[in-house]
Amino acid sequence: MSETTGEAPEYLAARLRRVIAEDSRTAELGIQVSVRGEHVYLSGSVSSQQCKEELDAVLHEREPELRLHNDVRVVEAGEPGEPEVLR
Repeated sequence: MSETTGEAPEYLAARLRRVIAEDSRTAELGIQVSVRGEHVYLSGSVSSQQCKEELDAVLHEREPELRLHNDVRVVEAGEPGEPEVLR
């Protein structure tokens, strides 16, 4: 059980994943959330630094007492290169 929320870690992680998926600022489905005590660990990848920062903001608003560790990678999509030629 999380000391601050009284929830089992797996239920808290599931609830936080749902928050991330449903909030219009984040709407991220590919973020993994794990909980250990009062610590929440995020992993996965997003398309910009702003998206990563929004994850922090959204979760901090919902659970300000938890310690958030955002290990999400920023993978920016660039312009497409040369077209692939299939032979």
